[in-house]
Amino acid sequence: MDIKEVMAARHSVRQYKSEDISDEERIILDEYVRKLNEESGLHIQIIYNETECFMSRMAKYGKFEGVENYICMVGKKADKDLEEKCGYYGELLVLKAQEMGLNTCWVGLTHGTTRSEVEKDEKEVIVISLGYGKTQGVPHKSKSLYKLSNLTEYSPEWFEEGMKAVELAPTAINQQKFFFECLDNNRVSARAVGFAAYTKVDLGIAKAHFELGAGKENFTWA
Repeated sequence: MDIKEVMAARHSVRQYKSEDISDEERIILDEYVRKLNEESGLHIQIIYNETECFMSRMAKYGKFEGVENYICMVGKKADKDLEEKCGYYGELLVLKAQEMGLNTCWVGLTHGTTRSEVEKDEKEVIVISLGYGKTQGVPHKSKSLYKLSNLTEYSPEWFEEGMKAVELAPTAINQQKFFFECLDNNRVSARAVGFAAYTKVDLGIAKAHFELGAGKENFTWA
């Protein structure tokens, strides 16, 4: 599958099979995490074969079952773009997992204490469940591309392709609180709209999708 097919196939999954992620798959995932951490300055960690985090009352409220692996998005408290970075790089990892045949779900508050290593100057922003899903999940409803952006019939094709990818981006409680604008000189601005929970994380996720859909070579961020 190409990356657009991966984005279209990926849906949130909350119930998982009791099936180990193989050593070979771990090597691939861990190397990708190392690469992302080096690029971003984050402290992303994958916790394998740990069942207690998703045995909490909150996890049951979130209807999670069988979660034995999860990703912890951790970074420096002083980084003003920390939440957006966690969304952006976390989604790249989510799509890598999907490409490998694994399933995921972004998890805000509906989990227990993680086993991540968080230094004094760091913060754990959000968690992502990981494993082999009992199902492949279902598509979410999306706002019109015209409500998520200033797309018109005269917009460049790459901008429309980017917004089609944004339409597939997961967001907290499917809120899609962001707006993309195509500006002059092939520049694009993207901003969070409102102050709901995880809007900056959602913006980072959406920007990752936009880049993959539009092609980095076609535009610059304003």
